[in-house]
Amino acid sequence: MAETYPINIWINEERFKALQAAGLDHLLKEELAGMKVLVVPCTAEQRDKILKLFPSAKFDEATTKSIELLPRHVKDKIYELCVARKSVDVMDEFLANLEKG
Repeated sequence: MAETYPINIWINEERFKALQAAGLDHLLKEELAGMKVLVVPCTAEQRDKILKLFPSAKFDEATTKSIELLPRHVKDKIYELCVARKSVDVMDEFLANLEKG
């Protein structure tokens, strides 16, 4: 299986309920004092596209191998797509939507 590069989305109580309704709550990871994170995987190609499209974003190559510092509205769109599709495998669709404008 190819290596993945996650985008971590912090989950509050309201978002948790939506993820439960979508059947995705079992995918959450517990981090930092019980706070929950939804991990959305990216391929190397998707990672590179995201880093190009959002210059503020960074790739943490040293420790977590995750994509960090994405604008909040971007993470919100990714989260909404996960809930709508009932899947975390949404990055192809997310990037395609960005290219459409």
